Amino acid sequence: MSSELRFPLKKDTSRKIIHIDMDAFFASVEERDHPELVGKPLVIARHPSDTGGKGVVTTANYEARKYGIHSAMSALKAYELCPHAIFKAGDHEKYSAVSKEIREIFRRYTDIIEPVSIDEAYLDVTINKIGSTSAIKIAKLIQRDIWQELHLTCSAGVSYNKFLAKLASDFEKPKGLTVVLPEQAEDFLKALAIEEFHGVGKKTVPKMHDLGIFTGADLYEKDEMELIRHFGKMGYSLFRKVRGIHDSPVNITRDRKSVGKEHTYGTPLATEEQVTTQLRQLSELVEGSLKREQKHGKTVVLKVRYTDYTTVTKRQTLPEYIAKKEELFYQANLIWEDVLGLEKGIRLLGITLTNLDPMTYENIPLPLWEKNTARISETK
Repeated sequence: MSSELRFPLKKDTSRKIIHIDMDAFFASVEERDHPELVGKPLVIARHPSDTGGKGVVTTANYEARKYGIHSAMSALKAYELCPHAIFKAGDHEKYSAVSKEIREIFRRYTDIIEPVSIDEAYLDVTINKIGSTSAIKIAKLIQRDIWQELHLTCSAGVSYNKFLAKLASDFEKPKGLTVVLPEQAEDFLKALAIEEFHGVGKKTVPKMHDLGIFTGADLYEKDEMELIRHFGKMGYSLFRKVRGIHDSPVNITRDRKSVGKEHTYGTPLATEEQVTTQLRQLSELVEGSLKREQKHGKTVVLKVRYTDYTTVTKRQTLPEYIAKKEELFYQANLIWEDVLGLEKGIRLLGITLTNLDPMTYENIPLPLWEKNTARISETK
């Protein structure tokens, strides 16, 4: 393409990145601690009969997912899809404690760790504590340690950048290990549906389809300026990502700030459904800001202002950092269940995440990628 001729793109393949994603984490912890739940559809949420139909699904095990149940779905909808499912209220304190144990396993191999949420993280193992030249070996060792010591499974993606490692970890779940080598990256990306590209959300997919972009191969054929014209910064980024170029490092340092979104309603909110919908949208907006800032935080603040202008602000501080919209929505909704009160009508809702950690990075550009590793593969 002309843009590539004018500005040759450089692909940094010097890093070795692992993305670890725990398999149905909360549900798996409960199955581990309560073996009688194994093999039964399990939903981590309060039963809708106990909440008057309120509440949302935090996660579901793979048995429950067969019925179409997924995180951020209303608990009532999950019940309708699978009335015989077992509903269990989440225990965030327990899950956070397990997450810390998982992080300690990571630290045996590297200190360059970027937690994305309570159940996933990026690891830069270019230089590592066991002196191995194989990122694949380290990923397998981590999977082994987590299983042997915690009796939990995880999926791992191994590649030379974070974007590819994240896609790889999603490629074969549960218990998968997928490797994308530098020479295989473009073919791997071209074969993916556009919906599978991390960062392409539900609102963007229809626009992609309107432009004839259904796969990575379709995206690859688009001119850079056309993508920028339609998608702005995302278009600039996707033009490079589909070519296997993504130089964002694994970030490890901290700084405190807050990120929040709020909205004032001309027509006051008067139903639980309206509040739930708005909390979900606000969570998505906050997640977007966190991604742009490359931050995550520990304290969720919910702000509610009524039509008489009385304002209620409540907060919940968590043991672990969160950043995903599902986690933000789950915590905000838990706070809302304590606040309640629709009698006066709601004029404003706001969600803020505080105790944030902005991430800086340590870049180690050493060309240590193994040449004789396996082709794209997955192992159970």
